[in-house]
Amino acid sequence: MNQTILLELLAEVQRGALTPEEASARLANLPFEDIGHTRIDHHRALRNGLPEVIYAAGKTPQQVTEIFIRMAVTGVDVLATRASEEVATSVRNILPGTVYHPQARMLTLRQSASPETKGHIAVLCAGTSDLPVAEEAALTAEAFNVRVSRFYDVGVAGLHRLLAVRDQLLEAHAVVVCAGMEGALPSVVGGLVRVPVLAVPTSVGYGASFAGAAALLGMLNSCSPNVSVVNIDNGFGAAYSATLIARASQT
Repeated sequence: MNQTILLELLAEVQRGALTPEEASARLANLPFEDIGHTRIDHHRALRNGLPEVIYAAGKTPQQVTEIFIRMAVTGVDVLATRASEEVATSVRNILPGTVYHPQARMLTLRQSASPETKGHIAVLCAGTSDLPVAEEAALTAEAFNVRVSRFYDVGVAGLHRLLAVRDQLLEAHAVVVCAGMEGALPSVVGGLVRVPVLAVPTSVGYGASFAGAAALLGMLNSCSPNVSVVNIDNGFGAAYSATLIARASQT
């Protein structure tokens, strides 16, 4: 059994956050909880610093709801990405405190009281069509208790819009940039800031954009050395990495 987990539980009991009985109940699910269709990693946060997140796409509403409930009863904040309205309705019928964000296709359940924010990231998108991916990134970081500044519709077709917020960008510990079409925005941002830039190609654009492949290749060929690239439409992955960077900057 992981000694770190035992020490964490002991500390929670000592400060009154858990009763001994509640601590025993948590230990019963180590190292994961097998519910047949899913093995829920309740203790990922103890290993990796951030908790398990539910990827709802491809799962039935019943499966997502069961996973969501099993995680919620442990008292943690719960996040599900790529959730349909049908999934959202199923979860909210059981846990009405859950919030559905239709644009980002995300479900969030906040159970921690006034959590302390850790770090600051900026989320940018080139155009309004990129908002679903940008909001997935922003909401993910906020679910992980990171402060987020949003700067939307600041693409290279009107560069003055980006330059107008440059001073605000310099306050962030990491920047997530979502763009489709030719994917030029992350390179420009990379030349303006002194922190890591997480580039997210989006599946936005006309035929030759190849559903985001053109933006992906453009970002991979960026001349800005502080730009790293995630997969197409992967706002969640970019925010996850940006969160780790922002948290590390606070230590």
